[in-house]
Amino acid sequence: MKQNKFILTNLFLFFLAYPIYGQYLKETGITQKLLIELQNSLTLNTADTALINALTNNDLHELALNREFIKRHNNLFTHKIETKGITDQKNTGRCWLFAGLNVLRPQVIKKYSLKNFEFSQSYLAFYDKLEKANFVLEFVIQTRDRDLMDRELVEIIDDCVQDGGYWQWFVALVDKYGLVPKEIFPETHQTSNTWLMNRLINEQVLAGANVLRKMAKGGSDETEMRVAKLRILKNVYKILVMNYTKPPEDFVWRYEDKDGKIIETKKFTPLEFYKEAIGSSLKDYVSLIHYPGREYNRLYEFDNCRNVFDYPNPRSANVDIELIKDLIKKSIISNEPVWIGCDIGKGSDREKGILSSQIFNYDAIFKPEFKMDKETRIFYRYSASNHAMVIQGIDIKDGKPIKYLVENSHGSDEGEQGFYTMYNDWFDDYLYEAIINNKYLPQEIKEIFKQDPIHLPLWDPMTELLKVE
Repeated sequence: MKQNKFILTNLFLFFLAYPIYGQYLKETGITQKLLIELQNSLTLNTADTALINALTNNDLHELALNREFIKRHNNLFTHKIETKGITDQKNTGRCWLFAGLNVLRPQVIKKYSLKNFEFSQSYLAFYDKLEKANFVLEFVIQTRDRDLMDRELVEIIDDCVQDGGYWQWFVALVDKYGLVPKEIFPETHQTSNTWLMNRLINEQVLAGANVLRKMAKGGSDETEMRVAKLRILKNVYKILVMNYTKPPEDFVWRYEDKDGKIIETKKFTPLEFYKEAIGSSLKDYVSLIHYPGREYNRLYEFDNCRNVFDYPNPRSANVDIELIKDLIKKSIISNEPVWIGCDIGKGSDREKGILSSQIFNYDAIFKPEFKMDKETRIFYRYSASNHAMVIQGIDIKDGKPIKYLVENSHGSDEGEQGFYTMYNDWFDDYLYEAIINNKYLPQEIKEIFKQDPIHLPLWDPMTELLKVE
């Protein structure tokens, strides 16, 4: 309603000014007359000149920092989940894998009485890249009759094999390949610096895709094309092994508990270790999204948005933001961390570890005339869920959450020893997805997941929004 009034007011002012500005309405470019008009519209006083001097000689973030907000800020939380250590994804886009494993990490630390623990992120990333390569090649086989400029095919080829992903991709990998401790399959230089490795893998996959399409034009059937696909995947597998080393098929885990006792387990396969260490299914978790502009309390499916070809497309229920807050509150109080997808690039002070829409007051400097709400930011691609983190604590006042303790995966030098404080205003503006255990959902929300989903294509804003790196 407020936005409609804003638009009507501006239209009214525009038509009042029509006699003055009507001469520019037929001009499509920046003409000399229009440039003069722009120049004449700006009048600088002494304060403006001082501000220009400050802006051109200092960091904009420092100038815009809201000192009144900083004075009110604190790192106190009424409930915190006990976790130890902080993880570091280094120079990669694997936040979704790190966040997924950080949701599970406290369970293992508690179950085995450990001082600290990490799952191997590289183990899942190895198979993620192999699966993504297979997905692209198989999609090319199944769409071999389409034009190369087909929009969906372009989206698949353009994305190809990279680091980013979705919660549902994490679940698919764990369900298929299991988990291993980090010491069983540790990081290498390349796994922590993936851009060149990704480029070399993509070169193989896309060159292979070209071969497959040429085979189709030459009359080859699917069987012949899959023989060629196998050859391509063998090349990809070799690149992966040379950069990661070969993943374990089974292992014995030897660890030290918090009392200093050395314990050696039986031999596990990665799937056996997952079932032993976690004991519950990741399929019990569901994706709740906040997508203004789309109908609430509806189920959405993101077509051909997968890493594992023979697994289902991701599905999410679009719900009110206040419901998401309430369910996160229930999860944290029950000592269950919550995976979130958000836009870390706005309202974020990485040095202080603060996420708030109030921390930087750019409006006081630039006094912008036009503003965007969350729906506009989504549909105009101004904001996207570019990072996954884990909520590990909550601060509640008068029964309502006022801020959240968020575990990041960029080491302990960032934020408060690797943690952020996320305020409610930032939650409303820049949080897009939360992964909640099904047991916390009210029945009416569980019913949403029984609906026939509304299908969204790869180029829908939310399909792009939910992918984190």
